[in-house]
Amino acid sequence: MSGAEAARKLFSQSCTFVRAVAAPDQMPPPGMPEVAFAGRSNAGKSSLINALTGRKGLARASGTPGRTQQIVFFNLADRLTIADLPGYGFAKAPKAEAAAWNALMRDYLQNRASLRCVVLAIDSRHGILANDRDMMNRLDRAGVSYQAVLTKADRLRPAERDARRDQVAAALARHPAARTDAIVTSAEEGLGLEELRAFLAEFAAP
Repeated sequence: MSGAEAARKLFSQSCTFVRAVAAPDQMPPPGMPEVAFAGRSNAGKSSLINALTGRKGLARASGTPGRTQQIVFFNLADRLTIADLPGYGFAKAPKAEAAAWNALMRDYLQNRASLRCVVLAIDSRHGILANDRDMMNRLDRAGVSYQAVLTKADRLRPAERDARRDQVAAALARHPAARTDAIVTSAEEGLGLEELRAFLAEFAAP
């Protein structure tokens, strides 16, 4: 079986809700290898998780930055844990909510023993914004490997996609924890999903 076919088979299996946590002491025990999805609010992170797993309502988006202050854990076929991190971007969020988000992220990224990689969703229409750079710096400091994924690429022309990918790749080269290239995706059209599934399947337990 090819790597792409094995990845497709993995992501076609059961993916179930495990727990939503708002504080470090609520985390499920580390066990299976874990990948986390991070991104600015409205960057398309939840839609990407749903498209990868073929389940429209698995991950739910919040349109208000700072509104959802929980990490949501899913079990993929008893081989991989998927963690959906709360979106960042605090322009309209009360200071207390921003502080809670920061505390939760700091503990998760520094102490989660089963975490193997973070998928960083970046809206391809805008590229890397200031709060994306803040997250990249946070991941660098924590020493957590991350893979940039450009979302909503169906909104751009092919030449624009290529230019954005090159722009993001140049920025990633300056970050020690980043993988060197970005995966271009569209949850609507399925673009890049096979490549991203194959990448994530490398972390799954046998």
